[in-house]
Amino acid sequence: MAQVNSQMALVAFLQAQNCSNYVYSWRHPDTMSDFMTPEYYQRIGRTLEDGKFDLAFFDDRLAMPDKYGDDYVEAVANGIRTVKMDLVPVMSMMAATTSRIGIGGTYSTTYFEPFHVARVFATLDLMTRGRAAWNVVTSLNDSEAANMGRDQALPHDMRYDRADEFMQVVHGHWDTWEDDAIIGDKSGRFADPSKVHPLEHRGDWFMSRGPFTVPRSPQGYPVVIQAGQSGRGRAFAARWSELVFALSPDLQLAKKFYQLFKTQVQLLGRESTLVKICPLVVTVIGETRTAAEEKLALIETLPKPIDGVVLLSEVLNFDFSSKGLDEPFTDEELANISGLQAIRDQVVALSGKKNPSVRDFVDVSNRGNVREHPLFVGSAKDVADGLEEWFSDEGCDGFVIAATHIPGAYEDFVRLVVPVLQKRGLFRKEYTGSTLREHLGLPKPAIGAWKLPAKA
Repeated sequence: MAQVNSQMALVAFLQAQNCSNYVYSWRHPDTMSDFMTPEYYQRIGRTLEDGKFDLAFFDDRLAMPDKYGDDYVEAVANGIRTVKMDLVPVMSMMAATTSRIGIGGTYSTTYFEPFHVARVFATLDLMTRGRAAWNVVTSLNDSEAANMGRDQALPHDMRYDRADEFMQVVHGHWDTWEDDAIIGDKSGRFADPSKVHPLEHRGDWFMSRGPFTVPRSPQGYPVVIQAGQSGRGRAFAARWSELVFALSPDLQLAKKFYQLFKTQVQLLGRESTLVKICPLVVTVIGETRTAAEEKLALIETLPKPIDGVVLLSEVLNFDFSSKGLDEPFTDEELANISGLQAIRDQVVALSGKKNPSVRDFVDVSNRGNVREHPLFVGSAKDVADGLEEWFSDEGCDGFVIAATHIPGAYEDFVRLVVPVLQKRGLFRKEYTGSTLREHLGLPKPAIGAWKLPAKA
């Protein structure tokens, strides 16, 4: 399945909290500690825009990790993703000092109303002049449920059933205003009512009348991001996503996922080239390979054993303190894991054990460790070679770059690797458009473009 784009997409993985997605990053001696200030995020945004990144993306959850031992103490004591600020003000601060880079954030379909989410991101899209993206999540653990007025998270597949209807409502609202609805004649009419439409949605999960209150942006509506990895999650992503964040441990599995997922998109009647797949990878870059290896040696001293089990408890929605280190999970326990089932499935597959132990989960997943995701270490040429191989061999359409520490990991990438990719013609030298869709090679969607074609 040939790629259409000759240039890769680059996305930076961020969090509005005390660390990057690697919880040990706050312990790095070169990490900035002013993560509760606008200047922190504005510096990152300017760095990424200098590197012509497509998107600065913020992950989020609605609770700190407190599943391990049914307590937050270890997470707080060890700084394991305990600070989680609201993304909208943070994204707005970054947007205020940038002009081209896309800015995306995570909002849950489980704990918010579709009208609210539609309005938040439509407004952000207008205020950034068409640079917004929404990462759609279904919220996966009981800690989030407890913060949002519920006893426990919805069952895995039910969360996606609800999310499917949520997406219909959001897109329906985004379709309310036709592009030329506003007349703006100060001596006459403000807008043409015949070009502003109600929704009148009544479904199994939601009722929403409309009309929507936010007109269309320069890019039509925000880019939709998804990262579903389970069977049901992939089906949801194939239906709705325009940018997919993939978890692929190596190139061969990345190529397999790329082919299968693009085919799944096509079978729905969607154009597969308009869905970009970007696996999450880690880079450690030095002026020389030896310098990079010395950086990696320092980084690998930073994680603590507690990091992995606290994070696994959070993401799998299972208390890992309830089992001995070498005690196998029962069939029933594995079946009842309601969190990120892709991690469970990966551990079972890669460990070769039908009933892996806690130690197997820690060792195979590398949760909280720099080796959790594909790791590219070396000089700028070494790292560029690795990224080019994945891209050229159709393992992806680009990459989500995770930071071992901030801002240094991104500054190294922009200063050293980006020029090599540009010289090879694999990445832009300048932005040629102003909207995120233009950066990604995605067209501005027409009204109703999100709807699947009718089956014969």
